[in-house]
Amino acid sequence: MKLTTPIIVALVIAVAVLGYLYYQRTSGDITIQMPKVEMKR
Repeated sequence: MKLTTPIIVALVIAVAVLGYLYYQRTSGDITIQMPKVEMKR
């Protein structure tokens, strides 16, 4: 049981790092264009 805890922690850290790197890589590729909203009184 003591051996599995560091393995699980290492896997969680690895997934977090890979997710962060994937987000950084793809964050510039996605552009959301919003139409201009005009409010008239």
